[in-house]
Amino acid sequence: MTSQTHTTGHTDRETPSAEQIRRAPKVLLHDHLDGGLRPGTIVDLARENGYEALPEADPDKLGIWFREAADSGSLERYLETFAHTCAVMQTRDALKRVAAECAEDLAEDGVVYAEIRYAPEQHLEQGLTLEEVVEAVNEGFREGERRAKENGHRIRVGALLTAMRHAARALEIAELANRYRDLGVVGFDIAGAEAGFPPTRHLDAFEFLKRENNHFTIHAGEAFGLPSIWQALQWCGADRLGHGVRIIDDIEVAEDGSVRLGRLASYVRDKRIPLELCPTSNLQTAAATSYAEHPIGMLRKLHFRATVNTDNRLMSGTSMSREFEHLVDTFGYTLDDMQWFTVNAMKSAFIPFDERLAMINDVIKPGYAELKSEWLFRQTVSTSTSAAK
Repeated sequence: MTSQTHTTGHTDRETPSAEQIRRAPKVLLHDHLDGGLRPGTIVDLARENGYEALPEADPDKLGIWFREAADSGSLERYLETFAHTCAVMQTRDALKRVAAECAEDLAEDGVVYAEIRYAPEQHLEQGLTLEEVVEAVNEGFREGERRAKENGHRIRVGALLTAMRHAARALEIAELANRYRDLGVVGFDIAGAEAGFPPTRHLDAFEFLKRENNHFTIHAGEAFGLPSIWQALQWCGADRLGHGVRIIDDIEVAEDGSVRLGRLASYVRDKRIPLELCPTSNLQTAAATSYAEHPIGMLRKLHFRATVNTDNRLMSGTSMSREFEHLVDTFGYTLDDMQWFTVNAMKSAFIPFDERLAMINDVIKPGYAELKSEWLFRQTVSTSTSAAK
């Protein structure tokens, strides 16, 4: 199905420049800690911890290797990338460093609020407990926020604790997320292969979280399709859908351009269920064939609660600014569109309502208003200069 270019009705389109995209306040809901390390940090930590299996010792070459492996089309090579990052994230100091740099990098890219997910059970190989993993990562996020502030950037980072679908620790991780819910952890997630490992295998974890009035998202509708989305929502009660891009399979576009939503797609839109869309990552996993064909264009046009995310910044060679650059180039999106996606994401965050509202009214809307004023000023100057000639 071909996505259609979104139009806003502007006569003069407020198409943002790359510099304006970077400066625009952005909100990130779907990003994996072990998928966003700096290549130089991986090399440093491997050396410090005696890890000798890296495919490249030069940071630049290593970064290229990660992107090429993720683009290879080989599931084995793709999974190998995470084996390397997790291998160097097995000590308190390593986790703290990675988390701090994550917050710094996002803040430098204009992200003002982020929820970063990771699986504590994947960082126990050198003797850390689950609690020590969570505390190290939380400490790193706070350090990163402090450093960002010193550099003139504002960011708030919350953690999502992830359980792996193929393992049997979901309830344990859910309980862990609940214990740390007021100490830096804002919710729960499950990740891993969808096919063969439905979310219903972990119903005890989701029932526990619902009893505790806690928040959770579920990776669904990326590789497996509509049944995965239906189970995540109707059996498990997910607050958000991790990816959810395959909801497009329940939307039909007729030859005359008219659109018909199936019952599941209608439910997702009517209930304002957030979709954590990750365009570049979806291209790598073949959930979409190109940016132009990515369902985000149609989902934006139909006013689903669509959000823009990075998934794995290292493996995808991306950032929030790059994701928006692709969408601006492909669909002609404006600053208004960027603000729409950003407000969607902030509305969908797992922090209290009053704090979300304050971020929208005090940070996001003023930030975009300033950028739009700059754009109008430049247009006025440009018009005046042309007239003078």
